[in-house]
Amino acid sequence: MAIMTVRVAAGLAAVGLGTAIFVDLADAATEGDDLAAFDPQLTTTVVEHRIAELTPLVRAITYLGDIPILTGLTIVIALLIRAFTHRWRPALILIIGMVGAAALTYGFKVLIGRDRPDASIVLGTVNTGFSFPSGHSLSSTVFFVLLAALLWKSNASRLTKLAATAAALLLSLAIGLSRIYLGYHWATDVLGGWTLALTWLALLGTATAACHRSPARERQT
Repeated sequence: MAIMTVRVAAGLAAVGLGTAIFVDLADAATEGDDLAAFDPQLTTTVVEHRIAELTPLVRAITYLGDIPILTGLTIVIALLIRAFTHRWRPALILIIGMVGAAALTYGFKVLIGRDRPDASIVLGTVNTGFSFPSGHSLSSTVFFVLLAALLWKSNASRLTKLAATAAALLLSLAIGLSRIYLGYHWATDVLGGWTLALTWLALLGTATAACHRSPARERQT
């Protein structure tokens, strides 16, 4: 019980810290100051140093964060989790995590209303929606980190769990950076997406820990 209380307290602290950082980034994106003031120059630098041979790979990486892809993967993996574990809880956690990520992305994009970089630098289909936070960064981070977290609750080997965690972090990082490289987002948008994703994951983890039942109660029910 004491361990559970510590976990909940730590989770709430993480949520508070993440919220404060995200609010600061959102304010900077709205006002165009602080970190956001460096966005135009950083984007210009990235565009000037693009490598033609690297672009197809970057496009493939960013494709992994597309909403239709993540939606399809979420449904398939949730069904597989249910089929192999005979439990709905982990599958529901994945679904709730992704639905929440989509809602947060839409809500804050509309609330902040930040314009994207100029369409002339975009490598791909132009997106006319709002820019902050990056939906690809937010949703992909929630998806991959949640999968890694759920794997830690399984009987997989420690090496497998560590490899999955490393892969989740690398994919989340790569997808976020790909949005800057391809010209779809400012750097602050990506930072905002990562921050909001981790804050949402901390909140989800805290809620899950708070609702966790002891083995004795599990046997009674």
